Amino acid sequence: MVIGSNAPTTCAEQRLKDLGITLPSPPTPFGAYVEAVKIGNLLFLSGMLPVIDRKPQFLGRVGGELSVEDGRKAAEIAGLSALSAIKQHLGTLDKVTGVAKLGVYIATAGDFRDHPKVADGASELLAKVFGTGMLSGRIVLGMASLPLGVPVEIELILEVAG
Repeated sequence: MVIGSNAPTTCAEQRLKDLGITLPSPPTPFGAYVEAVKIGNLLFLSGMLPVIDRKPQFLGRVGGELSVEDGRKAAEIAGLSALSAIKQHLGTLDKVTGVAKLGVYIATAGDFRDHPKVADGASELLAKVFGTGMLSGRIVLGMASLPLGVPVEIELILEVAG
């Protein structure tokens, strides 16, 4: 798919309202980095965690202490944090013209195999907000651990206008 070739017919900000989604406060770094960097027409987001107001919403490993559904919800919350970071950086989600790549990193028990089901929590949120025409390439990886003990971390590369 060519980035931005299937731009949504309804704006992302209006979709948020229609879906009744309220974004959390924009995330703040837990270290020496920034949440978003724009280079040319690309916006790179740092790893987004399922954290609201600097408090992890889930702790543990998927397939261990947490279920697949817990992991999906954690991925969705990380996605909401990403949307909040995008809006803070660009001023509006309507400047997003393409989702180039989504990375989903999942802290899992050693024998866990349902990574795609967990990652869909983030992918489905992005599809609802930006439209299914903006589904992206994706990488999903299992990890031994993630920052703060959270089960999911996502990263995004977006094409943006202006």
